[in-house]
Amino acid sequence: MPRTFDLDDSSVVLIIGSGAGGGTLGNELAQKGIRTLILEAGPRIDREQHVDNELQSFAQLTWLDKRATSGSWQIAKDFPNFPAWTCKVVGGTTVHWTGCSLRSQEHEFRTKDVYGEIAGANLLNWPLTLAELEPYYDKAEDKMGVTGTHGIPLLEANNNQIVMAAGAKKVGYKECSTGNMAINSLPRDGRPATVQDGFCMQGIRSNAKWSTLNAEIPKGEATGNLEVRPECHVLTIEHDKSGKVTGVVYADRQGNHHQQRARIVCVAGNSIETPRILLNSASSQFPEGLANSSGQVGRNYMRHTTGIIWAMFDKPVRMYRGNTLAGCIKDERYHRPDREFVGGYFMETMHLGLSFFATKLATNTELGGWGREFTHIMESYECIAGMYLVGEDLPQETNCVTLHPTEKDQFGMPIPNVHFDDHANNIAMRNHAYKRGAMVYDAVGATRIIPTPPGPSTHNLGTCRQSARPEEGVCNRWGQTHDIKNLLISDGSQFTTSAAENPTLTIVALAIRQADYIAREMARQSI
Repeated sequence: MPRTFDLDDSSVVLIIGSGAGGGTLGNELAQKGIRTLILEAGPRIDREQHVDNELQSFAQLTWLDKRATSGSWQIAKDFPNFPAWTCKVVGGTTVHWTGCSLRSQEHEFRTKDVYGEIAGANLLNWPLTLAELEPYYDKAEDKMGVTGTHGIPLLEANNNQIVMAAGAKKVGYKECSTGNMAINSLPRDGRPATVQDGFCMQGIRSNAKWSTLNAEIPKGEATGNLEVRPECHVLTIEHDKSGKVTGVVYADRQGNHHQQRARIVCVAGNSIETPRILLNSASSQFPEGLANSSGQVGRNYMRHTTGIIWAMFDKPVRMYRGNTLAGCIKDERYHRPDREFVGGYFMETMHLGLSFFATKLATNTELGGWGREFTHIMESYECIAGMYLVGEDLPQETNCVTLHPTEKDQFGMPIPNVHFDDHANNIAMRNHAYKRGAMVYDAVGATRIIPTPPGPSTHNLGTCRQSARPEEGVCNRWGQTHDIKNLLISDGSQFTTSAAENPTLTIVALAIRQADYIAREMARQSI
């Protein structure tokens, strides 16, 4: 029988969320013999229940609770109630991700020193360095089976990547491969190699892709020290008169409220839900929300500078065959002062199924999602290659997650509002990336280039950032909040800067490191 803990068991470490941060942390603590409880807002959907159909998978996995949006970004116009695409299931968004696993670069941990003062940006150096995180990157890559690291072979190239690589070579790029992916190229860790079926992004039915659902959580549960309690939506975090957190209040599937006690609370609800919970936990002692003496909870929201380029050819590409982002040009990732922006970006292969492709294509303002021209492109689907552009997004204090003043969710709690304005640096980087991506495809005979704007955010970062000084952030270099010792941030919310790289590997590395810290401090009786 799976392990269960009593509601009044105040000895447990309680983790809110089961994704890359929470699911990994839960397993790491359980392996150390620490009694750990994960509360997950969504249901547990086992591997056999996952579906390859994109629309069905979207409905099955996506966090669809209402959210509001404001700001000048195009999302406020195109997707006003859907600013971010995250999952509400056991395993979190690791159940629906591409597997791209990249290490942040040394300069991205000290952007304030490297980039200098930039108008409108709220830059801050991380309170830890790449050198300190490297041993945990090693552990994360080994745990996740990241290709191209630790002797693990790269994935084989599909047509989408072959087209990209040919164009990259012609324009002079040197760093192009199938990339570093947490998708098995060979059988590993009890899971098979990918069969390149094109459906490895949504769900984990083939079991070739790492997720906390299929890797971390089962291992943690096998120790007898981990309970994962699904469909338990945390509403607030509670504290005593001394300010120490004592547990949470959550709503179950039927909407009934329960109080779960805990020794330590770790919040890993993604960069929208994490600050929302802290803000909704305001009390007379903490009127601005928990861990918010700095006023920084919810601020410095980052979502990466992104865009997509579709390229039409006169011969079939069939981009949908093979893994989605298993193709990467790294040459533009570096900070180069000769460009008109700071930071860098990646070019990664991208494909979508026909229905989602049509939805994304419709956001191109020149096409409008209708008419003969749009139909012609749709009919040419087999002859199209795709490229995802992802780069560093500078933190801005005004980009923030706040509580909506009037709108409430199904539990009567204020919903989050996500406000975002593009920094001028983001716009310059995106325009540069569009041009360079077009060059790659033009070099191999593309007949048409179709840029499309960013969609709902999939890389949600910041809002509870690490800082050396309490007044500049929410948590310290271990993710421990400055204000409350037994309250920690355990997801991408703690990112001080976004870096250019897809964030999952860094979230996992930070979770492994945080588990070591929690175990050490518990042994010392300091938390």
